[in-house]
Amino acid sequence: MGLNIAIQKSGRLHDETIALLKDCGLKVDNSKDQLKASARGMDATFYFLRNSDIPKYLEDGVADLAVIGENTLVEKNVNVKVLDKLGFSKCRLSLAVPKGSTYNSIQDLAGKKIATSYPHTLKQYLDKQGVDAEIHVISGSVEIAPNIGLADAICDLVSSGSTLFKNGLTEQDVILKSQAVLAVNSNLSDEKQALLDQLLFRIRSVMKGRSHRYILMNVPNDKIEEVSRILPVLKSPTVLPLVKEGWSSLHSVIDDSDFWNVINQLKDLGAEGILVIPIEKMVV
Repeated sequence: MGLNIAIQKSGRLHDETIALLKDCGLKVDNSKDQLKASARGMDATFYFLRNSDIPKYLEDGVADLAVIGENTLVEKNVNVKVLDKLGFSKCRLSLAVPKGSTYNSIQDLAGKKIATSYPHTLKQYLDKQGVDAEIHVISGSVEIAPNIGLADAICDLVSSGSTLFKNGLTEQDVILKSQAVLAVNSNLSDEKQALLDQLLFRIRSVMKGRSHRYILMNVPNDKIEEVSRILPVLKSPTVLPLVKEGWSSLHSVIDDSDFWNVINQLKDLGAEGILVIPIEKMVV
């Protein structure tokens, strides 16, 4: 029996999830309205579901594994295990008020109405802050609530902030930072756990490749040791002698988040002809 993998039916999270799984060797051919399809490349089946339904399917064991936003898991408050954060579909759940409103702190919303699609998460935050406010639950188009007199503020997902700006709102407190995560049912059979371990290996290899770069450069021989010390990702760099006496070609891997800082250090040590190449997968 293979893995049942739940993913968002459509949207940005769906597209990025499909791209990740494709890089992991899992492919699926499904029509626009198909809700279930077999995967190629591993014994697995995809379920294409509404985002808000995925946590319950996962908790009940209908799905074994899911790629889902942290914000949805927190809101649904289900008993599932988060294995990895995936680094895409990043957003934040924030409070926003109309432009021109007096807002110094969350305490200013005491006794006010807040419109949201995330009542559980908002209630937890308000309780923690000791604020008693009225929560008005809306399933969509939350941003319009203050403009039609339905609420004094909103609590909604924010990505770029452009939607808030267009609706005359300003972002205030950030309640929760979210991104796509890999979540799993806590009661997998040994057979399914073995398949999950295989998939995890693939996903982590792809994610590690995405966060690193292959780097090669020409380095004076007397600087090889110093250069090697600032490229600690691998056990040891590969060093090949050049025709030019006193120089070698050094190959290693660099963490993408520290790229520009490391490049400046390498140049200061005399490195030349630096080439940086994307890594498709990184198995360590």
